[in-house]
Amino acid sequence: MTVAADFSKLVVKAYQGKTLAELVDSPVDALTGVSAGDARLLKEAFNITTVGDLGRSPYFRTAQALVALNAAK
Repeated sequence: MTVAADFSKLVVKAYQGKTLAELVDSPVDALTGVSAGDARLLKEAFNITTVGDLGRSPYFRTAQALVALNAAK
């Protein structure tokens, strides 16, 4: 299945135009607002190195679920 979307506001310029699969495998600092220093800290604290690692992180997924549940109450 092909997904077409504009990710230009979500990723830094160097990663614009990449496929969704390429973005998932990209370093976490490919995301707009995540610095190289932030990426280093995420690796040290949670062993997160890619966008996919961040999205699959049980800590971040739990936090996201709690926020969604709270918003739905």
